[in-house]
Amino acid sequence: MTTDFTEAKKTATKSMTMIQAINEGMRAVLEQDEMCLILGEDVGKNGGVFRATDGLQEAFGIDRVIDTPLSESGIIGTSVGLAVNGFKPIAEIQFMGFIYPAYDQIMTHVSRIRSRTMGRYSVPMVIRAPYGAGVRAPEIHSDSTESLFTHMPGLKVVCPATPYDAKGLLIAAVEDPDPVLYMEPMHSYRSFREEVPVASYTVEIGKGKKRIEGNDVTLITWGAMVPLVEKVVKQVGGDGISCEVLDLRTLYPLDEALIAESVQKTGRAVVIHEAPRTGGLGNDIVSIINDTAFLYLKAPVERVTGFDVPVPFFSLENHYLPTPERITKAIEKVIHF
Repeated sequence: MTTDFTEAKKTATKSMTMIQAINEGMRAVLEQDEMCLILGEDVGKNGGVFRATDGLQEAFGIDRVIDTPLSESGIIGTSVGLAVNGFKPIAEIQFMGFIYPAYDQIMTHVSRIRSRTMGRYSVPMVIRAPYGAGVRAPEIHSDSTESLFTHMPGLKVVCPATPYDAKGLLIAAVEDPDPVLYMEPMHSYRSFREEVPVASYTVEIGKGKKRIEGNDVTLITWGAMVPLVEKVVKQVGGDGISCEVLDLRTLYPLDEALIAESVQKTGRAVVIHEAPRTGGLGNDIVSIINDTAFLYLKAPVERVTGFDVPVPFFSLENHYLPTPERITKAIEKVIHF
């Protein structure tokens, strides 16, 4: 009976939103490792602005789920000190648009201490940062600036698109010996549910996932754009276009093998992201395709992105984001090139 119960617990699942899965991931690592702790603005008593840490301070105490002053630089600087002294801090930045005061700490210390100390110290910390437009948030709340951090060797960057990946990637990020920026698509926090294992598990950092198998064109995306792209694929499928959808999941280091294999098969590619076009991660993906699949291409690679402007206010927010119409037009362009 004990064996049967243990196996049942391993395979048991629960329907969760992404925000619930993130909460469960943090609860799991707090239970597993007493050196793990959470710190950030309003993460304790209030359970976070999105309630991602709801109930965790009550369960684990004020010494492990810590409300901090309103100081992003202080949150990250404190986390660095904790990490090099054996702790595993999870630092919450309320919105990715608030991360800029901490940029100096991340660039100067978080990403470099392993190199600076020639491997004597590592920085096993996670920086959680909700990002993205489409939620009608005020100015600076909806930024998608992942490319600022994918251009920072020493820092890994992950971004889940589903509740399952959200829990697994978070646990993997905490267990990683190096710092990880964990981007959370706000638009997906409560937009759908998925069956998520109750037990602890990990999703490997550095590995993307093929969400849909196809033959005519590869669609490469991540985060909140994944459900949108999947919706478009259903629409164009009625026109006889077979799309393959890749969810990168890890933005640094990129899964170059997955990208190369898919584009070599389909001969066409469209990259979709909500960050601005200039300097966006899509440019690196196009470079990977040119390096690994250029002679297989039947058409130039297309990009569907946000525009080169700050995320606009409410009435223009939907226009700023990639739309089904823009994505469909890009697919048709590479198909009929």
